[in-house]
Amino acid sequence: MATTDSTTKRSFLDRYFQFQENKTTLKTELIASFTTFITMVYIVFVNPKILGDAGMNSQAVFVTTALITGIACMAMGIVAKLPIALAPGMGINAYFAYVLVGSMGLTWQTGMTLVFMGAAGLFLLSLFRLRYWMISNIPFSIRIGVSSGCGLLITLIGLHNANIIVADPDTMVRLGDPTSIPFVLGCLSFLIVAVLAQRGWNSSILLSFVAVTLIGWAIDPDVVYHGVVSLPPDISGVVGQLDFQNIFEISLVGIILSVMLINLFESSGTFIAVTDKAGLADENGRYPNQQRSLYIDSASSALGSAMGTSAVTAYVESASGVAVGGRTGMMALGVGILFLFAVFLSPLEKMVPLYATTGALIYIGVLMASDLARVKWDDLTEAVPAFVAMIMMPFSFTITEGIATGFITFVFMKVCCGRFKDLTVCSVVMAALFLVRYIFL
Repeated sequence: MATTDSTTKRSFLDRYFQFQENKTTLKTELIASFTTFITMVYIVFVNPKILGDAGMNSQAVFVTTALITGIACMAMGIVAKLPIALAPGMGINAYFAYVLVGSMGLTWQTGMTLVFMGAAGLFLLSLFRLRYWMISNIPFSIRIGVSSGCGLLITLIGLHNANIIVADPDTMVRLGDPTSIPFVLGCLSFLIVAVLAQRGWNSSILLSFVAVTLIGWAIDPDVVYHGVVSLPPDISGVVGQLDFQNIFEISLVGIILSVMLINLFESSGTFIAVTDKAGLADENGRYPNQQRSLYIDSASSALGSAMGTSAVTAYVESASGVAVGGRTGMMALGVGILFLFAVFLSPLEKMVPLYATTGALIYIGVLMASDLARVKWDDLTEAVPAFVAMIMMPFSFTITEGIATGFITFVFMKVCCGRFKDLTVCSVVMAALFLVRYIFL
């Protein structure tokens, strides 16, 4: 009777998202939502700038970016109940703006249509469960490499956000100016996170963000008050502008396939990394409501391109919310709601210094790199693919290349060392597809 009474007293959100079963609370999930939102809100400012270079109305793209991110995150939270946030992908938007439109000379409407076709192809893979099969059969060493590589990639982003690491024409990268405000406060943000996390504060990332932002407002002349609320501009100029008349050419098939592969492996790698870090994935990479999550991911990607924001993908920054305790779809739902509010709060968001997110990103890198302890380092047929997949992500600045080189190296090592029994149909097919991509596309 006591169990029944206890069950009936649980709130609707508790029962729906299973807070007790996942050992979390509404408060923890909301903190995770805000933390994730803060680490990925940059997309509503960066995406319009990139797509604006392709001739699109950047003000309208700002609104549609926030809208599709909010819709996709809420769908992921309510339907798939996973702590995964989605937003327009950074790789595909640059490919669209600087390759399809910039180099190839396509109109932005035609380029966006090709992105839409690639997203539609991804949805078909999800519909026929081919994508589910591919994720479930990714070798263990590749999954570890992907998870750790994602951590190194977002660490690099965090270091760059604070100008701790900057570009150099002679040495490729070098240390930034240690006396600059972004450098100092970026380092401080990470140290605050690390110390508070060690002392058991689940809100360490959030507290670091707030503290560094307040300090920035006090001493950084570049952090200026711009107001709080503004009405969103008209978005009719970018929504529903797909042009199907000029895409039926053989030469464009490779572009559609490339877009599909980029979306497939960037989002799949993120799903694997984040669910594994949240303790939701099993040894085979399966996690709850996996098929639903793939439907939402691919459908959101197609919807995003139709709205004029390029393709949507799962964001590895979701790991920041997981790090502070996010375990359920409530986290994604909260992120979605915050992005919908961001449509009206763009002046306030402009006052947040980019270096305030540095601590969170580097700390997540530390957590995700810890998975390397699970690699069988005495078996080079496992260690080498994991290392290659991991290291290629930050060095190529894309998750896709890490997965691609990881698969190719895995098959090469297993074949050359006579370990044919370790090969799966999935690993062989993926290695072959990526080889074809490198050679012909």
